[in-house]
Formats: sequence, structure tokens, C-alpha cells
Amino acid sequence: MDFFEAQARAKQRTGRLVALFVVAVIGTILGGYFATIFLLAYSPTRPSRHQYYQSDNIETASVQLWQPQVFLTVTVGTLLVVGIASLVKWQEFSAGGSAVAESVGGRPINPHTTDLRERKLLNVVEEMAIASGIPMPAVYVLDQEPAINAFAAGLTTSDAVVTVTRGALDKLTRDELQGVIGHEFSHILNGDMRLNLQLSALLFGILVIGLAGRGILWALTRGRIRSSDSKGSGGVVLAAGAVGLALLILGYVGYFFGKLIQAAVSRQREYLADASSVQFTRNPGGLTGALKKIGGFALGSSLESNKSATIGHFFFAQAFESSFGGLWATHPSLDSRLRAIDPQFDGQMFDPPEVVDVSHDTFAQAGFAPGALDHSTVKRPAAPLPSPVAIIATIGTLAPANIAHAETLLASVPPRLREATRSPTESSVLLYGLLLDGHETMRERQRSLVASKAGAEARRLLGELEPALGSLGPEHKLPLLQLAVPALRNLPPASLAPFLDTLDELVHADGKVSTFEFALQKLLTRSLALGEKPGAAVVQVYSFNAVAHEISVVLSALAYTASNGGLDAAGAFAAGTDQLKLLEGQLALLPPAASDFVALDAALDKLATASGPIKQRLLFASAHVVGADGTILIAEAELLRAIAAALDCPMPPIQQPAAA
Repeated sequence: MDFFEAQARAKQRTGRLVALFVVAVIGTILGGYFATIFLLAYSPTRPSRHQYYQSDNIETASVQLWQPQVFLTVTVGTLLVVGIASLVKWQEFSAGGSAVAESVGGRPINPHTTDLRERKLLNVVEEMAIASGIPMPAVYVLDQEPAINAFAAGLTTSDAVVTVTRGALDKLTRDELQGVIGHEFSHILNGDMRLNLQLSALLFGILVIGLAGRGILWALTRGRIRSSDSKGSGGVVLAAGAVGLALLILGYVGYFFGKLIQAAVSRQREYLADASSVQFTRNPGGLTGALKKIGGFALGSSLESNKSATIGHFFFAQAFESSFGGLWATHPSLDSRLRAIDPQFDGQMFDPPEVVDVSHDTFAQAGFAPGALDHSTVKRPAAPLPSPVAIIATIGTLAPANIAHAETLLASVPPRLREATRSPTESSVLLYGLLLDGHETMRERQRSLVASKAGAEARRLLGELEPALGSLGPEHKLPLLQLAVPALRNLPPASLAPFLDTLDELVHADGKVSTFEFALQKLLTRSLALGEKPGAAVVQVYSFNAVAHEISVVLSALAYTASNGGLDAAGAFAAGTDQLKLLEGQLALLPPAASDFVALDAALDKLATASGPIKQRLLFASAHVVGADGTILIAEAELLRAIAAALDCPMPPIQQPAAA
């Protein structure tokens, strides 16, 4: 399943789930209506019979089942309670993945940590981020959880977080940890994170009704609602108790069926994430090893804190004991998952030693050397350039070759620069360094600009990083930006605007903008914007015709970049428009001035609100433009990746063919 198909299916599932939850809410409304009719008919404070009936011959009361005013009141009240509660919970989640991780007690891992287990985790996540083309997710640990578990959360790939328990850090080898992180990256790339948050918000809205009823009963039992000697007060208390009990029953009945829906969907997604992890790493032993350890250790994957109960379906494995005979289980059984990966599984789980020693990892196990991939079977391709179809197929995926390539890239980055990506101050100076010109005169002018705009300390730090920056190849620069994004998100608001202004001045210091400079700025600003307000990623455009001009701008900008490779711009542009038959006759190669980086920036902002099918066809056409002459230069690859990132479609680095 490719990225766009996964996103489309996620939206379809969302629609179906919303429909199912609407049915659950309707059931709650009907239950509340009939409960209200019953309470009105048999309330101790109801008027006597002669007030309802005019005839003295009628000795018994009957209940009128259809009362429109009561039905309207119950319906409006229920929808208000469920809707407001769901919106409040969604607003809480809309702050992004970090808010979710911190709400359950997650601690962000210090990028400069000296803990070998935490460094191992950071290295694995860095490899996965580079290989998939997404910004480096923030990484959290649940320090008080000795069980083995993990989860990913967020609304977009730009605000995603990966969280693991202390038990996972202590008990899993690098291979096993990579299998777990591969599973979580599947959730990030397949659109499961947003779906999980939507499920939680809707379910909370229904649960609030039951919580309200429980609150009323609690208040009664604690004497918060007291009767007095006045006539009828005892009946009021009894009526309040009846209302509380009715709300409690109705709310938890709706919650029961909502949990059934949630659990059924979650179990199916776990099978897919397991399969994706094995496909990513080509190391089924890593994932099965983690699952067997969960089955072997006494604590397994069970969490101790109830803070995580509302997001139990987010986790790698069953986080809480399932009620109702497994009907609420958010994950398939360990045995089922293991047999799905390894049909020959013999049922034997991990047999833990009596004493677990976690302080004597080897150098490789500690995470400072890659070890999860069999590089004898996963090699960098030695021949032809990937086709446009293959390039677009890599979007939102984690191919084994890309993971191997990410490991190679990271291993060749000077350690001082990797260290700089982990500090807000140093990562900002690192980006200044990535923009330094190759000519010494312009380079010195840029150094002076950094000193005047960012201060003497920034200038000193830039000088410290320059020797390492000089050894970088062009293929390292955008991956370094990906690694720096989490640290840059932590820049104080007062420092962020001056930092971006300084970057812009460095870009324009020589009076022109290169494709790399545009790519860096676009990738950075888009990642920071979505990281701050992930809820801003919305779809507003569903028609190709509505964005025909913007598509012309994108393809024209790429065509002029690609024409440097030996094919004229018109030919490159035509190679792209041939892939957009729906817009035949509506696309035209624009003059360079009408498709410069300013125009491209504005076009991408509008196209970011387009639907998945529009983005997919546009990227497919774009890949044909840059590959029209049979070669893809670094500049073309950078621009293509920037366009994909601006459309919220993570594209891994495009590997250049190895020299023959």
C-alpha cells in the first residue's frame, strides 16, 4: 500500500467510524429519551393524577410515549454534552504529539544524553526519520513504566512523537528496538495517529455522560446534596439519584459500544503495522524478539499508571487488561501476532534470566553502530536511476535500502555536526553554516551578517563548526535539517523570528536563491508551522481545475531547474503535463519570472490544502519533469523533496546511482 492509498483509507475509516459513533450517540439519545419519559411519569414530585386527567372515571395513569418537546430537549442536551466534550478533548490533542506524550507522564529525552540506552533509541529514530523523509520526531520515555511498550502520537508527520517505556529501553536489544520503532513509524506514515486521536475524542464525548451521572451519585453519597425538613425535598434527592443513575447507565452503555468499535479497528491496524515493520527492516527476528520478551517477562506490556488508559489503543502492545472477555482488547494476542510474522512459531516465549543486567551492552548494542539490517542482502543500488514511478512510490514508506542509505549518511556525518542538531542554539548556527557560500569573499560577508544579527557567540560557534561543515557532501545537508527540526522547535518565541530573518538574509546575501536555499527554507518553515499548529493541515481543494495555475507554476519551476541537465525546459515541462490528462490544454509553461521561487512558494501554500489525489498526480508529474533527461541532479532532487514536504508528503532522499 503506498502513502496516498494509506491516507485515503485512513480517511475512509474515519468516515465509517464517525458514522458508527453517530449510531452510538443516536442510541444514547433514544435511551435518554425513554429514561426521561419514565422519570417524568414516575417521579415522586410529579403532579397527582387528577392534574393529568379531567375525568374522574379514570383511576390509573398511562404513559404517553411520544413527547416531541422532551425528545427535542434530550437530543439537544445530549448533542451539546457529547459535542462540547469531544471538541474540548480534540482541542487538547490538537496541540500535537508532544502534548499527548506529556499528558501521560512522558519525559523528553535530552538530545545530549549520555545514557547508552537513550542514545541507542535516538540513533534508531534518527535512521528511521532520514530513511522515511520526515522531520525527526521528538522522543519521549515513560520513566515509571517497567513494562515493554511504546506509542507514536501526533496529527501530522511534522508534530509526531515516539514514546517508549523504561522497560523497552532496558530490556530490548537494538534489533528488537528497531522492530518496535519500525512498527510505530508505520502508524506515523499510514495516517493512524490522527485516526487514534479522533477515536479518543469521540469516545470521551460519550463517556462524559456516564461521568456526569457518576458525579451526581458521588455527590449524593458524600452528602453534597442534602435534604431539609421542607416538604418534597426528599423527593428531589430521590429524583436526582434517579437522574444520576440513568446518566451513568446510558453513558457507560454508549461507552461500551464505542470501545468495541475502537478495539476492532485498532486490532486490524496492529497487524498491518507489524507487517510494515518487518518489510521496513527485513529483520523479522527484531520484532518477534520484542513480542516474545513481552510474553516472557512477568510485567509484559502492562502499564501501571492509569494516565495512559484513554490512549491504550495507541500502544505497541496491550497496555491494560482487556475487559469483557477480550472484546475491548486493542491489540491481537501475542500468539496471533507472532504466527502472522512467523507461521512456524512454536509458542515458546522469551525465558528471562533471574537477574537482568542492562549495564553491559556491547558497543553495537548500545546504538553507536547499526546492527539491525543484513547488509549482505540490502545494498545500495549500483545501476540505473529510479524511475519517476519508483520515486513517488517511496513517499511515506520505509524501504530497507533507504534505511541502509540513512545509516550510511549518518555514519559519514561528522559527530560534531550531529551533536549540533540536538541543541536549539547550535542547530540554528548549524543552519547558518549550511548556507555559507563557496566563495571566500561572500562567505566572509555572511559571517559578518551572522555576527551582526545573531551576536558574537553565534559567530564564534559558526567558526567552530566550519571545519566539519567543509567535509559535508550536498547529500548530507537536508538530512541534517531533518535532525535539527526538534531542537529548532524549542527555540524561544522571541528568538524564532530573528533566527528566520537571519536565515533569509543569508539566503539573499548574494542576490540570488539556489534550489537548496529554497528547499531548506521551505522544509524548515513548513515543519515549524505544522509542529506549532498541527491542526492547520486541512483539505480545502478537491478540484484539479481550481489549482491548474499553481500546478503550472510548480512544473515550470521544475522544468527550468531540469533544463540544466541537458533537456530544454519545454521538453521537461511536456514530460510532466503528459501525466495530467485531466488538465490537458489548461497547463502552460510560464516564463521564468512567473515561476520563480516567490511564485513557487505561494503556489505550494495553496496546493498544501489540496486533496490526496491532486498531490499524488502533481508529484508524479513533477518526478517525470526532473527525470525527463534520464538524470536527476542534486539540485533537482532537493527541489522535488522540498515540494513533496510542502505538500505534507514525506519523500526519502533520492539515491544517486553508485559509480560503475
